[in-house]
Amino acid sequence: MSDVPSDVPNEEPVELPASLKFLKLLVTVLTGVMILGVVVIIYLLVTQLTRMPDPLVLPEVISLPEGHSTTAFTRGTDWFAVVTESEAGEAILIYDLGSGALRQEITVE
Repeated sequence: MSDVPSDVPNEEPVELPASLKFLKLLVTVLTGVMILGVVVIIYLLVTQLTRMPDPLVLPEVISLPEGHSTTAFTRGTDWFAVVTESEAGEAILIYDLGSGALRQEITVE
């Protein structure tokens, strides 16, 4: 026996209207772009998260002025700065990265 009722005539496939063909093409292209985007994001995450950072290069000893204690530290390309606290107040000491010599002292008021 056939699953198709005998009173239903054999219909020929109906061609989709042009607007639906265009919509189908857009959905297909969007799917491809989304898949490609997810692959690129995963690639970038894997390559960037597994990269080792550059080692932090500092002098062996940093000599602070008498009575100053360190509260913060930051580093630039050829310098590093130490924020210090003392009885006189806070100061920012900027040192040369290569030699460790004091370049500048800025008093914070």
